[in-house]
Amino acid sequence: MTTVHSPADSLLRRRQLLKASACGFGALAMNALCQPQLQASELPNGIPHFAPRAKRVIFVFMQGGPSQVDSFDPKPALDQYHGQKVEFHVARTRQRTSETIMRPFWKFQQYGQCGQPVSELFPEIARHVDDLCIIHGMHTEGVAHGPATLFLHTGATNLIRPSVGSWVTYGLGSETQDLPGFITIGPSPTKGGPRNYGNAFLPSQFQGTPIGRPDAKPEEFTIDYTSNTRSSQSQQRQQLDFLKQLNQTQMSSHAEDQRMAALMNSYELAFRMQSTAPRVLDLTQETQATLDMYGIGQKETDNFGRQCLLARKFAEAGVRYIQVNYSDLSDTPKWDQHSGMAQHAVHAKATDKPVAALLADLKRTGLLEDTLVWWGGEFGRTPYSQNGDGRDHNPRGFTVFLAGGGVKTGIRYGETDEFGYEAIRDKVHMHDLHATILHLLGMDHKRLTYQFAGREFRLTDIRGRVVSDILA
Repeated sequence: MTTVHSPADSLLRRRQLLKASACGFGALAMNALCQPQLQASELPNGIPHFAPRAKRVIFVFMQGGPSQVDSFDPKPALDQYHGQKVEFHVARTRQRTSETIMRPFWKFQQYGQCGQPVSELFPEIARHVDDLCIIHGMHTEGVAHGPATLFLHTGATNLIRPSVGSWVTYGLGSETQDLPGFITIGPSPTKGGPRNYGNAFLPSQFQGTPIGRPDAKPEEFTIDYTSNTRSSQSQQRQQLDFLKQLNQTQMSSHAEDQRMAALMNSYELAFRMQSTAPRVLDLTQETQATLDMYGIGQKETDNFGRQCLLARKFAEAGVRYIQVNYSDLSDTPKWDQHSGMAQHAVHAKATDKPVAALLADLKRTGLLEDTLVWWGGEFGRTPYSQNGDGRDHNPRGFTVFLAGGGVKTGIRYGETDEFGYEAIRDKVHMHDLHATILHLLGMDHKRLTYQFAGREFRLTDIRGRVVSDILA
């Protein structure tokens, strides 16, 4: 009589062979390869390590590197030494060379009770300085856009690592079952592209969901495949239940494969999103006063205004991490003025009013108390000129600001040198900023880890400290 072996029996014999052969080294290798899937079954359950100050993050990404000495970090020495040669240790060449100092293109003025100086570039954001925590001592890795952008989003310059939003949703999950926990609005395919919102080795349910693209028309900002015109809701429910039965049968013989569970979860989420996502994406129900506040319907601010309003709506709906990208499809990012610094005024005009509206709207609705807003680029720009009227990349000292979500308000933290070139006091590395963001969300950056390829990984790698001085 012929014995028939099931696939499960064959799989069992192969494993036994690996354990019995070559002193079991084959089984060790197989176990290492399976470890990412096995580890995925031991995910955090959404409980923070300690009491959080923020529930969600809105990251407003100014791709290209806004000039700190023309926006939030005034330096009188630039006027004093304008046109003169000063020696700098240039980040791009790693050599000391003499460069020509160039004064700011815009005048500064003090605003608010805190007296924070802001340039003419951002008159609308300037009205909210009493709600801002402005960090002047930032420094980072990478002098080119690609590596620096990846480091900002993932904590690594050249390795494929999970993005900040993936780590956050891996650790905390989502506040809603009807929308993804991590959304990126208008992402660029260049300078990191999908890796800026990718999950890397984390389970796939933690990758960011893109909405629209930089060259899309405002009405095209949507989530793909959230509508099914061919089948009714009841028919779709029957199909999903049938697929679920098939997948569960398959999983019974491959219990270690969590990819199947992630796939089933994505089907269920897509089904639930059909009723929720269109409502969030629909701006026609907003009042005219709200649309005007964000600059929607006005040529310069319409596109980014819609993105910022969507960010507020997604935050209100329970999305945990939201990226808002001021970017485009070209190889030259928006704020990258190696010549023609006057172009900064165009980008400021497009973003100033929408960002100010986002801050005001979050405060009006009470969301700012537990929503952390993070504004900034991948690096800053040099205080010396390039190509006559431009500025080069500067990762050694630049400015970002935070608002809401448990940070102190109306403060300046950190300091650059007299020219605004290098962070010299209360320096904040990008790893430190990442550690602080996780801390505000109730997570210890040293404990939020994932084992992959035989090593424990974390967002801050082996560095990073919480900047406790900026915590409220």
